[in-house]
Amino acid sequence: MIREKFFGNWGYAATRQFDVSGTNGAVELTKRRPTFSLTKQGAITGNLRVNLSWRMRTSDFDDRRPTLASSLRNPLRKFTPEVVQAQGQAMVNVDLDLACMYELQDGSKGVVQPLGNILGSINAPPYIQLSGDDRFGSGSGETIYINMDHRDQFKRLLVFVYIYDGTPAFDRTHAMVTLYPGNGPRLEVSLHERAPEARSCAVVLIENVKGEILVRREMKYVYGFQSELDRLYGWGLQWGRGYKSKV
Repeated sequence: MIREKFFGNWGYAATRQFDVSGTNGAVELTKRRPTFSLTKQGAITGNLRVNLSWRMRTSDFDDRRPTLASSLRNPLRKFTPEVVQAQGQAMVNVDLDLACMYELQDGSKGVVQPLGNILGSINAPPYIQLSGDDRFGSGSGETIYINMDHRDQFKRLLVFVYIYDGTPAFDRTHAMVTLYPGNGPRLEVSLHERAPEARSCAVVLIENVKGEILVRREMKYVYGFQSELDRLYGWGLQWGRGYKSKV
């Protein structure tokens, strides 16, 4: 019932795109290797799945785990019990959201995001759809589906993550953005860089460059929200303050 409600009349072949992840390992997009051609990989049909997974962690305990070097210097340390603070201020309380600003070849622009329940559409413009809002860092996270059968209508897509509420601490959320093309390896980008007080991060830019679909790692942190990312990339949208309903 859930599959039929969400995917409608896409058919069995279309829904399989979302269930099958890359089987050839993963390609990590890094500073030294920031770009990947979906066109050259033959991954320009079906549905591109973009997933944000994250979980909260304590601010102190993980950082205190002994490294190999420290264990060699202090061999008895592993027998000394750790002093773990009670959950409270030591816990990172954060709500990460996955979103996508889009610009189509006809000049239309917009955003797909949990805030405002702007979930998009997979079978009609912008051919981008968000699965929903994960507020607690569940295993499945949040997912954006991009209909690559309409790739010729895309000009550029900016996948970004922002901290809607809670502590601005990207480096303490174990966040990962993973792209699952319809063919070939999955692409991974870790949001582990230290950017104190940053509340938004441009993760990857998907561009149609003379018919070739390129994915480029961005990893640009800003201290504001969507409007600041908009100014950084010159999108030109109008933004207003929004809120989520209480859970």
